[in-house]
Amino acid sequence: MRYSIAFAVVLLAIVALSAGSAYAGCGKKDATVGELESYDAGTKALTIDVTQTSQKSQRDKTVQLTLTPDSKTMGGRAIEELVGQQLSVVSEHGKVDYVIPLFASN
Repeated sequence: MRYSIAFAVVLLAIVALSAGSAYAGCGKKDATVGELESYDAGTKALTIDVTQTSQKSQRDKTVQLTLTPDSKTMGGRAIEELVGQQLSVVSEHGKVDYVIPLFASN
């Protein structure tokens, strides 16, 4: 009986800690630089031809990232106007935090 109560307390502690960490964001931000190939307004998806990235597995590939209501576009231009231009994107788990147009590159 004594061991079963101790086991139950330990099990509850593990579940509580696991649940808490599942809701916490990992905080790992990815930087992606490349040309915006397309933007789908319906799904809010950006398709980027990557030239540089903090994710080495994505270098020289095409990636798709999703805008969220919290996403911000710097430079005062609409995202639709940036198709075909170089930009930098800061994201977390495929969700865009910032879109930064690289005006000097054009």
